[in-house]
Amino acid sequence: MSIYKYPLQCNVLEAAIERVDWALDNLAKVCVSFSGGKDSTIMLHLVAQQARKKQRKISVLFIDWEAQFSCTITHIERMRAQYRDVIEQFYWVALPLTTQNSLSQFQPEWQCWEPGTDWVRQPPADAITDPKYFDFYQQGMTFEAFVRAFSDWFAQKRPAAVMIGIRADESYNRFLSIASARKQRFADDKPWTTIAPGGHAWYLYPIYDWKTADIWTWFAKTGCCYNPLYNLMHQAGVPLRYMRICEPFGPEQRQGLWLYHVLEPERWAAMCERVSGVRSGGIYAGHDNHFYGHRKILKPDHLCWQEYAMLLLASMPETTAEHYRNKIAVYLHWYKKHGSENIPDTQTGDIGSKDIPSWRRICKVLLNNDYWCRALSFSPNKPKHYQRYSERMKNKRQEWGILCNND
Repeated sequence: MSIYKYPLQCNVLEAAIERVDWALDNLAKVCVSFSGGKDSTIMLHLVAQQARKKQRKISVLFIDWEAQFSCTITHIERMRAQYRDVIEQFYWVALPLTTQNSLSQFQPEWQCWEPGTDWVRQPPADAITDPKYFDFYQQGMTFEAFVRAFSDWFAQKRPAAVMIGIRADESYNRFLSIASARKQRFADDKPWTTIAPGGHAWYLYPIYDWKTADIWTWFAKTGCCYNPLYNLMHQAGVPLRYMRICEPFGPEQRQGLWLYHVLEPERWAAMCERVSGVRSGGIYAGHDNHFYGHRKILKPDHLCWQEYAMLLLASMPETTAEHYRNKIAVYLHWYKKHGSENIPDTQTGDIGSKDIPSWRRICKVLLNNDYWCRALSFSPNKPKHYQRYSERMKNKRQEWGILCNND
């Protein structure tokens, strides 16, 4: 399938405002997904400013990850106050959600706001902390599952929009999430829309075609506020492409962990106590470090990549290793069914964002602590079904003869 880019007869700002206006004019409910990062901040500015002109009300969803910079929380509060007149409901969610901890093989997942633990910080008094607030919420559900369920809950069986500030320029996967011909769009002339689970809400990406330079040009020209954390990152020498503000322990986000140590030592100490691997991540997860195999991966000269993958699995805690064996077995079996008896040891481009199969790519997943194996095109398992899935996969591996327990 070929994917083409078609130039528009307007600039990206004009196009974004036109998309926002369309949503406000045609959909009964509009919610902005807000993280405090530069992209979602522009989304909230644009939507709120247009809503103010049209005398419309909007909602905002902010998922608080517990371990966050103080200036991010301050920025969230500032934005909420600035657009209080148009924000009908601000969903400040501080509920236990499970996400990836790419810093540790012993604790490959962590749960923000986990009951019975000493939190990194306390949520604000008006945050949503009652699990009964959302009828769809399940204890420890993943972030992805929560967002999917929230969109349907928010719609209340009425046409609704959830505005998401992602850009195709950021990664190949984000480009595909917007450009994929298999997704259902609101209309053919609205490629920046995707139907949400439930069939009532739509995910909208009004700034999908913006570049990083467009983002900072807009802030410079308008003088609108943005998260001051970016200034601190710039002063600390963090390249623009590595400035991330979201969940703190993911494969990309961990590269900025050392900033907590520099900027907020007390919060850093609490994070080290709270989550396994944070201390080592602060030392080894920098953007120029190869420890986690982020940009470049190395192996012992006397081993091929398949042998190195087996060595890495053997060095892990057994529970974690079994999890990876299940995923890798499915991956290998899929290619075997589609005509590839064995995937190659290496291929050109196999450690990039596109899933090009090889044992070197599998090694990258293992070194990267990519627990959910996103780089192998997997999605997170549902926690309530995980044990049953593990037992089934153990039997399947024996049936397929792939990564059996005696391998």
